[in-house]
Amino acid sequence: MDARTPRHVEINLARLHQLGMVTQDGGRTAVAEDFRIIKRPLLRNARGGEDATAIRHGNLIVVTSALPGEGKTYCAVNLAMSIAMEMDITVLLVDADVARPSVLKVLGLPHEPGLMDILLRDKTELADVILRTNVPTLSILPAGRANKHATELLASRSMSRLLTEIAERYADRVVIFDSPPLLMTTEASVLAAQMGQIVMVVESERTSQHAVKQALRRLEQCPNISLLYNKSTAFPGSQYYGYYD
Repeated sequence: MDARTPRHVEINLARLHQLGMVTQDGGRTAVAEDFRIIKRPLLRNARGGEDATAIRHGNLIVVTSALPGEGKTYCAVNLAMSIAMEMDITVLLVDADVARPSVLKVLGLPHEPGLMDILLRDKTELADVILRTNVPTLSILPAGRANKHATELLASRSMSRLLTEIAERYADRVVIFDSPPLLMTTEASVLAAQMGQIVMVVESERTSQHAVKQALRRLEQCPNISLLYNKSTAFPGSQYYGYYD
């Protein structure tokens, strides 16, 4: 593969819209409006502004949950799509759930090399595996092949260097990481420790308070944590977004 010519993939945006997800031409749906609200404080933290100071690596945002099935990939993809609508921002969506990758599946795309291939092979560069899409401001970094040493690889110096490159190479880039669930693997907390911002998805009426508290304990070293209340039946079509301090 030519590292100077990134691969291009076509996301079926009509299919995503039918699934109720955010798309550029999908109009002002309830979900699109929810994620317009959700992204705003994250962007303020990432970029700073009149009423906020940018935080270190604030453009690196990990989306996680306490348990599987709470909707973290759904939220990560929608958040990436929503941020990609901004006028002066590009988005890189990274599938960092290396044990059970699902970003490409949600987007209707086949398996591709990605993050783990960079960490496993010195000759694989970031530019080799990034996928450009038919959303001009959105690119994807797949999870790549599974590896039993995933935790160690995500905690390695190679990963730290890669994150620094991703965070600092493009000033206008926001990076969304779809992470493993916090209570299922150690990879999630290792990854979160290197991020500027954490979004933890909590499923309405399913995730116990005990599970949420356990998950938050694994994020004690992360100063910028937000909670996203997902799948609420009390207010159909809406999501609650708040902060944990």
